Amino acid sequence: MKKWLCIAVAVLFGLCARAQEGIPLLDQAAGKRVSFHYTYSLSQKGADFREVTDGAVVVEGNAYTMEGLGLKVVSDGTTRWTMDEEARELVVETVEKEDLYTNPALFIATYRKYMDKIRVNSQGRDSLDVTLELDADTRARFVLREVHFQEAQGKSDFSIDEKSLSSSYLITDLR
Repeated sequence: MKKWLCIAVAVLFGLCARAQEGIPLLDQAAGKRVSFHYTYSLSQKGADFREVTDGAVVVEGNAYTMEGLGLKVVSDGTTRWTMDEEARELVVETVEKEDLYTNPALFIATYRKYMDKIRVNSQGRDSLDVTLELDADTRARFVLREVHFQEAQGKSDFSIDEKSLSSSYLITDLR
């Protein structure tokens, strides 16, 4: 019995030590522009994962462009533009506090805050599948594919000029 306990402790210690080291693919993001395809899903206790959204992200620091669910969300870190091209609507709002519920792209920059709640399901050279326990009843699953790194290019790509849109757009400015 002691032998199995020692093995279990050693395995657990090894997993904890690896978790504290970080996730190499995400650690490469610091100071870079990162693009990837993603699948983000949430589950409540007792429910299976179901796909919430998938799409594409470009993130640089706290600025991002995220496309999914028919929406394009662009943020320079201070202002967020949410565009529904099909409905021809744009909502502009001040970024007060974003979290992983409203901006799954934040996972790239802030994942270390959650290391004690992350389970790495699989990882590769340009892919990552992790589960994050957000609270006692809620888990988020992030699957990143085709992760590419570029040198930082600045925030000029992370805004939408409302004046450049046609007059058929309904623009709601909540700033």
